[in-house]
Amino acid sequence: MPQVKCPACGKEIEYHGNEHRPFCSERCKLLDFGAWADEEFAIPTQDTMLTEEDFEKIEQALREKGEL
Repeated sequence: MPQVKCPACGKEIEYHGNEHRPFCSERCKLLDFGAWADEEFAIPTQDTMLTEEDFEKIEQALREKGEL
């Protein structure tokens, strides 16, 4: 049977037949879920601010398509 490491604690566990996979236990599963809920993990984003020129270009493009 394939062995995998629990992403929370690193313990080696069998993948098949494990109801908590990829975690080794309910505890590790809940700790990981709590970390996501507390926003300890996040997908990186790039915040951008639209300028007045950007808005004008968007409006122009919409007018050309007949959607505005």
